[in-house]
Amino acid sequence: MSRIGKRPIPVPAKVTVTIDGQQVTIKGPKGELSRVLPNEVSVAQVDGQVQVNRRDDSRPARQRHGLCRTLVANMVEGVSQGFQRRLEIQGVGYRAQVQGKNLVLNIGYSHPVTIEPPPGIEFAVENNVNIIVSGIDKEMVGNTAARVRAVRKPEPYKGKGIRYQGEQVRRKAGKSGKK
Repeated sequence: MSRIGKRPIPVPAKVTVTIDGQQVTIKGPKGELSRVLPNEVSVAQVDGQVQVNRRDDSRPARQRHGLCRTLVANMVEGVSQGFQRRLEIQGVGYRAQVQGKNLVLNIGYSHPVTIEPPPGIEFAVENNVNIIVSGIDKEMVGNTAARVRAVRKPEPYKGKGIRYQGEQVRRKAGKSGKK
C-alpha cells in the first residue's frame, strides 16, 4: 500500500470539503478549488479528515493512489494558506517591475518582456530583482514560475539570468588562452 496515499488529510477549521462522486471541491478563506479524480480512487470525509482510498489493487490504482492524495492535500493547503514561488534575477541592469497585474522584465533584450498572469496568480517584486509568484493552485504557481524563469534561464558562464531562490547554477570555466 502506498505510504503517502494511506495518510489522512487534516482539514482546517475554516475549510469545507464537498465530495460529489469523483469531483472534489474545497472552499477556504483564500478561494475555491475543484478537481475530478480518476475512477481508480475514492475519496471520503471522516471525522474532519479526508481519506483517499483505492478501489482495487490494480496497477493504475496503485500508481494514482499517492498522487491523488497529494493533489487533494495541496488543494486543502492552497485554499487555507496559499503557495508562493520566489525567483531572483542576477545580471547588471536586469530588473523586474509590476505594472497593473502584469510582470515587466528588463533582462538584456532590446525590449521589455511582459508576462500576463493566468487567473488566480499574482506577481510581486521586491528590490527590483526578487519576483514572488503566488496563488492558491500549486500546479499553476509552479508552471507560471517556470514560464518566468524560461524567459532568461541562468547561463553557466557568468550566472546571469532568472533563477529560483536557492537554485545552484553549475558554472563552467570560460576560454583559456594559449600558453
